Amino acid sequence: MEEEEDPNLIRDHNDVIYNLFISFPTAALGGTVEVPTIEGVAKVKIDPGTQPGKVLRLRNKGLPTINGYGTGDELINVNVYIPENLSEAEKKKIADMDKSPNFAPSKSAKNSVFNKFRKMFD
Repeated sequence: MEEEEDPNLIRDHNDVIYNLFISFPTAALGGTVEVPTIEGVAKVKIDPGTQPGKVLRLRNKGLPTINGYGTGDELINVNVYIPENLSEAEKKKIADMDKSPNFAPSKSAKNSVFNKFRKMFD
């Protein structure tokens, strides 16, 4: 059996990694996207409020173990695409959204894992 390289998938032992780019509306509202796998294409559900950096796992969609049992997973790194060239109308819509308290960064960042860890040594 010979291995073919796929430009969309990165091998990590028996797992494969795919960098998915979704739009801001899809990240905020959720939806379904198609991602490549080593067997073809799979539909993946994006939950509303998905944050950049979230990793989704497709079990058993990786590579089989050589001389062993089991199959790796496909790990999907979620990235949110931020457009660079906006029209004036698009800029206005985003500026209007920015006025809503729902678009302010979460205050829970103060209670992040790193801050909790730091408090242990204070």
